[in-house]
Amino acid sequence: MWFSNFSVNPFASKMFRSKTLDVITLFHKASLPSSTRAANLLKIASANAAETTTESQATDYKPQDGTGAREPFELEITEGPPTPDQLRSIFEYLGSGHAGQLVKGAATESDALRKLKENGDNFQRPVVVDWNLGKVVAGDNEPEILKLLRMQSRKE
Repeated sequence: MWFSNFSVNPFASKMFRSKTLDVITLFHKASLPSSTRAANLLKIASANAAETTTESQATDYKPQDGTGAREPFELEITEGPPTPDQLRSIFEYLGSGHAGQLVKGAATESDALRKLKENGDNFQRPVVVDWNLGKVVAGDNEPEILKLLRMQSRKE
């Protein structure tokens, strides 16, 4: 039978596999100018990343032109506070000693979780989280947000 010698080219099989997008979340509060600036910056970066992707880049996770332009990503903007699991991940990404920076009046991570459960408004916004890279930017620190956006995902 003529199918017995048929083999699949490994390159061709990778070519049609879709790459999941990295997820970046902005914990946002529309009434805060700093949060609105962060949201606008992320929206522009997301649109630019999606617009500049070529067909060849869609199957390759590395930038083609060496500029370090980020691959397209999924931008989630939420006005709700993080879940307890998300907050634990954020603390893990930041390292110890940042509870008060993220949750109003919190001295420790467990204190932050308790205060967040009591009142979601205790969470200090804006906070940008790249879940795939494990990076966090608290506040509207534009240079740090841009630095985070230039990083590439480590996954293939």
